[in-house]
Formats: sequence, C-alpha cells, structure tokens
Amino acid sequence: MTSRDAVLSHLQPDDRAFLAQLADLARPARVALVGGAVRDALLGRTPLDFDVVVQGANVERLAEATTLKFVYHPRYDNATLTLPDGRHLDLIHARREAYEHPGAAPDPSPGTLHEDLARRDFTINAMAFELGRDSLLDPFGGADDLHRKLLRPLHDASFRDDASRLVRGARLAARLNLDLAPEGYAQVPDAVRFASETPRVKLELPLVFEEDRPGLVLSALRRWEATSLLGQDATDAFLELDASSVATPIEYAAAWLAHQPIGAASAWGVGERASKLLQRARSDRPYPDDAPETRLRRALHLPIPRGGLTGADVLALGVPPGPLVGAVLAHVAQLRTAGLVASRDDELRAANAFLLRHT
Repeated sequence: MTSRDAVLSHLQPDDRAFLAQLADLARPARVALVGGAVRDALLGRTPLDFDVVVQGANVERLAEATTLKFVYHPRYDNATLTLPDGRHLDLIHARREAYEHPGAAPDPSPGTLHEDLARRDFTINAMAFELGRDSLLDPFGGADDLHRKLLRPLHDASFRDDASRLVRGARLAARLNLDLAPEGYAQVPDAVRFASETPRVKLELPLVFEEDRPGLVLSALRRWEATSLLGQDATDAFLELDASSVATPIEYAAAWLAHQPIGAASAWGVGERASKLLQRARSDRPYPDDAPETRLRRALHLPIPRGGLTGADVLALGVPPGPLVGAVLAHVAQLRTAGLVASRDDELRAANAFLLRHT
C-alpha cells in the first residue's frame, strides 16, 4: 500500500469528504493535513483529531466558507472549527517561529508549508498530506523514523527552545513504543537545564495523567534521565497504578503529589480533588479493596488500615440484637489478629460466612 493509500484508507468517510471539500474551497491555495493525523494513519490507525495547514488563503474567510461554527485566534491566524459530530479541527495559517530565548513563547510570522513543518517537535510529527494533490510531504524522514520506531527532534536546539517537547516525546514514546534517537539523547541536558524557564512544561503534567499508561511516560523520562522535568520522580508509584488497569487521572495526580514538596499542588496547578484523595489515603480510615484510596495506598506503599467491623455493621446485616452480634465480632477479631482479613470488605465477607454457618 502506498503512503497516499495508507492515509486515505484510514480516514473516516465523512472526514475524507470534508477534507476534500476544504481543499476545493481553498483553491488555489495549498492545504495539507499535518502532524498526528498523518502519523497515525501511516500506523494503520483512524485519525480523529485534525490539524490542517493552509498556505496562500485567508484562514478566517476559509473557516466562514465551510459554514461550520468556529473560533478565530488572531495571534496565530488560526481557527478552530467544530465538526458536525462535535470534534474539532484546527485550521492553521502556515507559519515560521523564532524563540527569543530558551523557554520563551514562540514569535510567529507567516511562512510556507515547508517552514510550518520545520517548526514542529519531532520528525514523525513533521509530515503532511497535501489535500487535492493527495501526496505525502515528508522532508525530514518522519516515515522512516516511524518505521524504525525512533523519536528524532527536528533540530539541535529543539529541547533548548522548548523543554516541554521532551515530555511530549515521552508521551509519544509510551503510546507508540518509541525510543529516543541519539540526537535526542544529546539534547536532554538542555531540556533539564531550561525546564524551569519553560512554563509550558507544567501544562504537560495533566496530559501525562490522562495517558493510558502514565507509568510508561515516566519510565521513558527515567531512561532519558529527565524525570526532574516533572518534579520529584514518581515513576514506581505510577507503574503500580498502571498495573491496576483501572486507575484514574486523579489517582495519578495524587500519587505525583505524594512525591513533591509542600506547595507543589498550587505551583503546578494540580486540583484540590487530588490533594483530598491523598489525604484520605494517608488517613487511618478503611476503604474497600477496589477504592481509589486503597489503590493509592498500595502504589505508595502506605499502611492499609484493618476494617474494624462494628456492632452497627453486624446489625445492618440483619442480625437481631443479642449474643450473636458479639459472636460475629469475636470471630472477625480472631481472623483480623491472624492476618486473614485485611479490609472492611474482607470482614463483611467473613461475617456473612459466619452467619451462614450459625443461623
């Protein structure tokens, strides 16, 4: 299958039709699907998020011509369109970018499609599929790197200009099983050095929590000796949560907070829900085995309080007041002492089993 066929065949029919319409509306301007959508299609995946770069057309007028709802962003001359199914498409005026100093926000200026690709982070994200001509543009060898499972920065100052690129790279590495190219390893010290001057690094943290396997993201940063980009190293706790396969972003946020100094939640914009979850996990209150608090305790190797079944709990099981209540509590206490029950759920199951045998 050719690259052209690989991209077209993995677009949903409605998306393919809309992109063709967009190219027609923009003629004779150049219009290209860029970045992650092209990468994912070449991997045999169906792209759902779209960035489209335009060279030689007025972006705001082109957005209006689609008749879709859109929001125009004048600083970058971009527009975000809302597709009929609620997804978004970013319509981007081709531009070049310059950085006044490491970590600074980029200074944009109009450019060509090639220059727009050249401003991107990694070769695998610097490919374009030109609509209307149905041709793959790959000036930096991204398709070959994708085949070789390599994550290669576009230029020697990539991580110095924007240290958050290395965190994005770790997210990609975890998602696509990639390794950092030698040129990338050589730039890691720049990313670590300039991270504190790059506010965008902090914006990457909640995106890490949202990944399918955040532990793999931190594992990549650990291999690259760059975990300090995201504060103190929480890799092991994240891997424990990964193993549960049901941990939520809030649990990862709480596990991250547990490794950070006081004030990190505010400094990094981590929400109050994560702080409260961590407080509950550090308390002596028992929680069910499948509760987030219990998963977090295991990930952080915190003590798991014993259940402490009460008389009220036994009465709630339908046992009438009387000697049987005490007998149930005594039996559960013996099991607790012997280490045969480890949670409130265990104790309730033991109480029910005792009642089945004695009533």
